[in-house]
Amino acid sequence: MPATRRTPSKRPSAPRASARVPAHASSSSTKRSPQKRKSSKSTPKPRAVTPTKPHFEFGGPIGALGITVVLPLVCYFLVHACNEDGCVEVGRLAREGAKALPGFPSHMPLASARGTVYALGWMAFTVMMHVLIPGAVKEGVTLPDGTRLRYKLNGFRVFVVTMAVVVFGTRANVVDLASVHDEFLSMLTAMVVFAYVLSTYLYASSFGRGKMLAAGGDSGNAVYDFFIGRELNPRIMNGAFDLKVFCELTPGLIGWLLLDLGFAAKQYARIGTVTAPMVLVCVFQGAYVIDALWNEPAILTTMDITTDGFGFMLAFGDLVWVPFTYSLQCRYILEHSVRISNAHVLAILVVQCVGYWIFRGSNSQKNLFRTNPNDPRVSHLKTLQTKRGTKLIVSGWWGICRHVNYLGDWIMAWAWCLPCGFSHLAPYFYVIYFGILLVHRDGRDGEACEKKYGADWTRYCQLVKYRLIPFVY
Repeated sequence: MPATRRTPSKRPSAPRASARVPAHASSSSTKRSPQKRKSSKSTPKPRAVTPTKPHFEFGGPIGALGITVVLPLVCYFLVHACNEDGCVEVGRLAREGAKALPGFPSHMPLASARGTVYALGWMAFTVMMHVLIPGAVKEGVTLPDGTRLRYKLNGFRVFVVTMAVVVFGTRANVVDLASVHDEFLSMLTAMVVFAYVLSTYLYASSFGRGKMLAAGGDSGNAVYDFFIGRELNPRIMNGAFDLKVFCELTPGLIGWLLLDLGFAAKQYARIGTVTAPMVLVCVFQGAYVIDALWNEPAILTTMDITTDGFGFMLAFGDLVWVPFTYSLQCRYILEHSVRISNAHVLAILVVQCVGYWIFRGSNSQKNLFRTNPNDPRVSHLKTLQTKRGTKLIVSGWWGICRHVNYLGDWIMAWAWCLPCGFSHLAPYFYVIYFGILLVHRDGRDGEACEKKYGADWTRYCQLVKYRLIPFVY
C-alpha cells in the first residue's frame, strides 16, 4: 500500500515528492494547448470538470477502508513492538503472539496536553511561515480544463527559518528538542486525529461548486473517495494557499528531521555525546529533506500533484506516516545504544553515496530534459517519439531501467537502516516497506503510461526492459 512529498514523498501512497515519477521525458506540461495566460497577480479559478470514472485501486472500497484503519495502527505498533523496554523477535512473535510484545513504554503517554500542543503548534507554525515568508511562484502542468495553476513554493525558506528558531530557542532554553522522545506517542495521536479531521474537511469541501475533481477520486463510493481524494487541487484563502502542495513537503519533511534531531538531543542529554550511528542517520535523512526542499519545484510534475486527489491517502502519508515512521531508525539507535565499527561506517557511507548519485543524477537529468531538451547536458540523449507528440528517454540514466530514480532511493533506504546494526529486524521496517511501495508505484505508473501512450509504451518497454533493478526486475 501507500512519497516521496520520502518524497519528496515516501508516503504510503507514493514515493516522496522530490520528482519520483516515471522516466517520461515529457509530461502533460510539455504539450500544451494554446491558451491565454492568467495574470501573475491572481490564481486561475478552474472550471468544474468531472472526469471519467476510473477503475478502483488499492483493492477498491474494502481495501481503502482497511488502509484507512490499519495505517495508524501500524504507526502505534512500531512503538509497541520496539522501544526501550525491548524489541520483539520475529520468531518469538510467531510463537507467542501478542505476549512477545514489550508494550508501550510507561514514560510515553498515548495522549497529553504537551504533546498535543507540540503537534498542533507545529502545524500552526508551518502554516504561518508558509503564508508570511516570500516564495517563488511557479506554474504547474496544464490541467484537464486547460488552465495552469500557480503555486507558492517556499519550503526551503521555511526550513531555514525553522532551524534558526530551533538553534536560538535551544540556546535560550526555550526549545527543548529532547522532550519529543517522551511525547512521541502523544504527538502521534494528535497528528492522527488531525489527519482524519483534515481528510473529512477535504472530502466535504470537494462537493462545492466549481471544484475540479481528480481522475480517480469521483467513484461515487464515499469510503473510497475519502481515501483516494476527490478534489485535485483543494485551496483556501481565495486560492492563494494550495493545501496539497503545502502538505506535500513542508510540515511532514521538516517535522521528520526535527524528530531525528530530538532523538539525537535526547541521546546527548543521556550520555554526553551523539554516537556515530545517530550522526549517520541524521545527516543522511537531513540531506534528503534539504534536497527535497531545495528542489521543491520538481513536485509540480509528480503524480501526487498532477493526478492524485488530496484525501486521506496523501494527508495521512504527508503529515503522519513520513515523520513518525521514517524517524524509527533514530529512535531505535537512541533506545538501544547501537555501536558500529569504523569499517561498518565506511561501508554505509559508500552505500549512501551510490544511492544518492543514482537518485539525484537521474532526477536532475529527467527534470532538465523536461524543461530544456536542447541543453547540451541532455541533448545527446536518445528518445522515443510518441504519437502524442512527446518523447520518452531511452538512454542515459533512463536507459538503465524505467524507474532508475526509485532504485537510487531504495539504495539510500538501506544506508538509513544499516547504522542500526543487525540485532533486530524492526529498524529495517522502512527499507522493506519502501521496497514494496516502489514495486506498487511502478505498477501504478506503468498502467497509467500504457493508457496514455498505447502502442508507444509497448515499444518503450521493449527498449528499456527492466523496471527497477537492472537484470533482476
